[in-house]
Amino acid sequence: MLRRTIAYAVAALALVGMGASDAQAGKLNEYLVVNGDSIPEYLSGQPGDPKNGRKLLIAKKKGNCLSCHAAPIPEQDDHGEIGPTLIGVADRMTEGQLRMRLVNPKVVNEDTMMPAYYRVDGLHRVNKKFIGKPLLKEQEIEDIVAYLTTLTE
Repeated sequence: MLRRTIAYAVAALALVGMGASDAQAGKLNEYLVVNGDSIPEYLSGQPGDPKNGRKLLIAKKKGNCLSCHAAPIPEQDDHGEIGPTLIGVADRMTEGQLRMRLVNPKVVNEDTMMPAYYRVDGLHRVNKKFIGKPLLKEQEIEDIVAYLTTLTE
C-alpha cells in the first residue's frame, strides 16, 4: 500500500512538472492529473465557497480574471477578450478541468498566456514577493473553481 502511494505521488509530480524540491519543501500540496487535463480532487481537501470565489475572480491583486476573460459580472467594467469567455464555462468543462486550468494551464495548452496560479517552478520574470510562492493558495483555487462551476448557460 505504501509503495503504491509513493508511486502515485511520484507519477503526480512527473505529470504536473513539479520539482521534487518544491514538494519536499512542503510549499504545494500534491495533486494527481487525470486524463492529461483534469485535477479531480480538491487541493485543500475541502470544497470551495462560490461567493468568495467570485470575489477572488474579480480582485485585481488575486485572480484578476476579468483582465482577460468576460464573465457574468455586470457591475465590473472592462472585461477582457484575450481569453475565452467564462459565461457558461461550467457547461464546457468539468470541475477537475477548471481546477487544472487554474493550477497550471500550460499542461493543457503550452502556448497559453494564462498564468499558473498554483505553480512555483519553471516560471520566468517572477516578482520577488512571489518567488517560491503560488499566486493563489489551495483554498482560493477551490473557491474560484466553486464559483466557476455555477456559470452555466
